[in-house]
Amino acid sequence: MTFAEKLRMCRRQAGMSQEKLAEKLGVSRQAITKWETGTGMPDIENIMAISALFGISIDELLSNEKGIKRPSDFLFESITEYDISEQKNYDMKLGDAKLLVISGYEGEKIRVRLASNTLSTLQSDFKVRLDDTKKRIDVDVSRKNGATKAEAKEALTIFVQIPTPYIRKIECAASAATVDISSLECDSIELDIKTQNIKLTDVIATVEIDCNLDMNIVCSSLNGEININQVSAASKIHLPKGTAFTAVKKGIGTNISYEKNGKQTESFSLPGADNIIELNGIGSELIICTSEEI
Repeated sequence: MTFAEKLRMCRRQAGMSQEKLAEKLGVSRQAITKWETGTGMPDIENIMAISALFGISIDELLSNEKGIKRPSDFLFESITEYDISEQKNYDMKLGDAKLLVISGYEGEKIRVRLASNTLSTLQSDFKVRLDDTKKRIDVDVSRKNGATKAEAKEALTIFVQIPTPYIRKIECAASAATVDISSLECDSIELDIKTQNIKLTDVIATVEIDCNLDMNIVCSSLNGEININQVSAASKIHLPKGTAFTAVKKGIGTNISYEKNGKQTESFSLPGADNIIELNGIGSELIICTSEEI
């Protein structure tokens, strides 16, 4: 199956029109048409966003395509590393990007990698600052030399790798079209973000998401709590079939509903389950979805 066929299949299984997919990816409907008919290919940032949105690996998306760049093939990049020797809290202010990827790994360094295929002055226009205090690592990504927020949102990818043995708590503030978080086990992850797409893969923690945009959250598994705090937003969270959880609704004018395989259904929340999905805020809606496709 070609990339075009896989994209069309994923979109239809998700019940999306071409217009809706274009909106989520920040591209035109004509671009989606080109990709689905094989007359064009998305750039690597959009391939990664499609991967996160539909919960399908990049290798699987591109398995029958030749000559397509993988994430390691960015033309321009800047890497900042720092040795970690004990458990820390991580306070990250990462600014704006098209894609933000945060992952844990078995190492001893925190590694921040900025990457782009179009920002040739990346190393001079974006600064990464790491500050080590007694119990905390501060990570800040800032723009310099007139680099704009629009440029960062259009063409910048931020990768943050954190050594798994040395994580206690993570706080992250950022704005990105897609946020991909994987392979993390810690006490808590607090996300103060502006995004429409979040992917959580192999995350064991209490995850708190503060975001007032309509979100599409894809979970490969549920291990702990996910607390979603929103005002006047409507979001979806996708879980694998058979996931046991308790849904909790708090705040003012909030509502939780349920879907199975794209169709509205009765609640499948299980009171007393160890895993919790909580919606809090004002005037917000959350649809909890499950299917065999995740």
